Amino acid sequence: MTGSEASFAQHLSGYHWDDIKLSFGAKTAADVERALSRSANQTRLDLNDFMALISPAAEPYLEQMAQRSLQLTQQRFGKTIQLYVPLYLSNLCSNICTYCGFSMHNAIRRKTLDMVELDAEIAAIKQLGFDHILLVTGESERKVGMEYFRQAVPKIRENFSHVSMEVQPLSTQEYQELKDMGVDSILVYQETYSRQTYAEHHLKGKKNDFDWRLATPERLGQVGMNKVGIGALIGLDDWRVDCFMVAAHLQYLEKRFWQTRYSISFPRLRPCTGGLEPKSVMTDRQLVQLICAYRMFNPELELSLSTRESAAFRDHALPLGITSMSAYSRTQPGGYAEAEPALEQFSISDERHPKYVAQAIVERGYQPVWTDWQPAYGRSAIE
Repeated sequence: MTGSEASFAQHLSGYHWDDIKLSFGAKTAADVERALSRSANQTRLDLNDFMALISPAAEPYLEQMAQRSLQLTQQRFGKTIQLYVPLYLSNLCSNICTYCGFSMHNAIRRKTLDMVELDAEIAAIKQLGFDHILLVTGESERKVGMEYFRQAVPKIRENFSHVSMEVQPLSTQEYQELKDMGVDSILVYQETYSRQTYAEHHLKGKKNDFDWRLATPERLGQVGMNKVGIGALIGLDDWRVDCFMVAAHLQYLEKRFWQTRYSISFPRLRPCTGGLEPKSVMTDRQLVQLICAYRMFNPELELSLSTRESAAFRDHALPLGITSMSAYSRTQPGGYAEAEPALEQFSISDERHPKYVAQAIVERGYQPVWTDWQPAYGRSAIE
């Protein structure tokens, strides 16, 4: 490995996909028990421990993992679940991606919210009770880029205590500008850390530049973004290898940009226009295993579970490491004020109204938190 200032792309070149894939099969019960013992003794786990915890050898230990994950989560975050909602600003996209309903080759009607329509969406979302919002667009830098964000973001920031964004990768200077506008966090998922698989699924557009996307969290770290979200799209390639790479990426970022907070999400492929079947299927039990493994690997990490997952799964998984959940998601622009399902990016699974999601959280002895619950960075405290 190279020095501490090496890029993550350089670190990634030191990993060999097929070797890592084979390593999971070599993990034993003794490896799993070592990781569990280290966690119980409050010893920081390493990547070998994480590999053991998501290996097939760990499956018989799921109950022990779940109990430890629950303990660690309550110690750090208490019995709270932060609720947020995605606001889709546009479904315009200049990329062709095999798994996305917004992909340029799909024959769907395209729409970008104007400022009047944005006001209507803001009003509809505020009526639902949300104060933490995630802004999402397709990747169309020319039509939905910084010029558009300069109009939309200040308007949104006036109405919500916490603003996150999931848009196309931008330059360091542009991220600095978004931060100055009041954006709190940026989510950027690599989709897959396999260069070969990445090329197979990103056929046209700026998104086919693997390295530009991979370096995005580093650009965010350079401007001191409050929080950065990373992750893989589970199903594009072997889920264990991709999730191991996410853990390696997280470890790199925390060492280099230690003042930034980090979050990980667990998006499994969902049906969409022009979608494809997963190459690697993750069961619900394996997803629980992965959530617990990430929590044990990093007790400070924020873990988010979206409405891609079913209501039953989300209700049962929330005590096991999850710190935030979306609710009542609409994956198309204008989805709250005037829903048009034909415009959606993908189908959601948990369609419950926010009050029923909150009720389910309370029934499990947890507190739903609607506003920003991280006052340490100059934001408002929990109301």
